[in-house]
Amino acid sequence: MAQKKIRVAVVGFGVSAKVFHLPFINALTDKYELVSLLQRKGNEASEKYPSVKIVRDIDELVADPGIDLVVITTPNDTHFPYTKKALEARKHVVLEKPFTNTTEEARQLVRIAADSGKVLSVYQNRRYVSDFRTMKEILDKKLLGDIHEFEAHYDRYRIESRPTAWREAPLPGSGILYDLGAHIIDQALYFFGMPVSVTADIRMQRPHAKVDDYFNLWLNYSFTKVILHAGMLVREPGPRYMIQGTLGSFIKYGEDPQEARLRAGELPVGEDWGQEPEAIFGLIHTEKDGKIIKEKYPSHKGSYADYYNELYESIINGQPVKEKPEHGYNIIRIIELAIQSNKEKRTIDCTGLMDVGY
Repeated sequence: MAQKKIRVAVVGFGVSAKVFHLPFINALTDKYELVSLLQRKGNEASEKYPSVKIVRDIDELVADPGIDLVVITTPNDTHFPYTKKALEARKHVVLEKPFTNTTEEARQLVRIAADSGKVLSVYQNRRYVSDFRTMKEILDKKLLGDIHEFEAHYDRYRIESRPTAWREAPLPGSGILYDLGAHIIDQALYFFGMPVSVTADIRMQRPHAKVDDYFNLWLNYSFTKVILHAGMLVREPGPRYMIQGTLGSFIKYGEDPQEARLRAGELPVGEDWGQEPEAIFGLIHTEKDGKIIKEKYPSHKGSYADYYNELYESIINGQPVKEKPEHGYNIIRIIELAIQSNKEKRTIDCTGLMDVGY
C-alpha cells in the first residue's frame, strides 16, 4: 500500500520558496504533493507550475479542504496573521524564520498551535547544514572538553543598498538581527540551552542603512560565553565558527554548499549532495587518548531534505516536532532582549524564555 501523501500549499514565490522549500517538496514525491501556490502578483508561479492551483489571497488558500500543510515564506509582517489563519483553518504549518516580529505574537502562536492539535514547525534549516552537524558530534563526544567559548559569524560584504528589499526598509522585523540572527541564535540555544544574560551591540554601519546591518551578541552561560556576530561590511571573512574548550579548539571556515547549489538551479539529488569539499573541513586541535592531535575533522553531509523527511514523520506518524514553536518564541525573546540591551547600553538578564528542550 502506498503511503499517504501530504498535500501542500506554499505561500509566497520569492527566493525562500524557490530555493529552500519547493525543491524538496517536489523531490520527495512519495511524501508530498504540491497542490497550491499563493503568488500575490505576476504569473511566474503558473508558468513554472502549470498543473498547480495559483491563488492570490490567503483566505482562499486556507479555505481549501484539500490542503494538509501550509508553508509560509512571505515577509515577516505576514508571519503571525497568515499562520494564525492557517492553524485556525486546521492546517499544519511550516513557518519561515523569524517566527514573528514580537514575543506577544509568538506567544499567541504557541497557544493557538497547542489548541489546534496541528503541527507548527519553524524552518530552522541551519540545523541541517554540514557545519552544525559536525559541531554537534564534536560537542556530543566532548572532544574539546568543557566549552568555555563558542563564536559564530554570519558575515557578508554588500556595501550597496537594495531599495526594493523589504528587509532593509524601516519596518517591524526588518534588519540583520531578525534576518541572520534567527539562524545563529537558534544554534546557540540548541547547543547550550537557556542563557543567563545577553549583552548586545547593534549598529547601522553603511551610510544608507535604515535598519541594523551589524550585531554582536554575548550570551552568558556562566562558565560558557557565546559570541554571535553578523555584519555586511566583511569583504574577507574569518572563521565561521570557533569553539574553545578545556582540552582544545575547533576552527571552521567556509559555508555549507547546499544554498549556493540550490540558487544555481541544481536539484537536491546525488550522493554528494550536502558534502563539503575537504578544503574547508574544520581544524581540530585537542587532546585525545593522552595524545595531542591537530588535524582536519571530516565534515558531515548537510541535508535540508531531512527537515521535510522528519516533518512527514511528525504529521503522519505523530513523532515529536523537532523545530518547535517554542523555539521560535525563544529566538524572538532573545532578539527583543538584545535590542533592549543595545538601547540601554547594559547587560540584560534573560527572563521569560520557554525551556522546553531542544
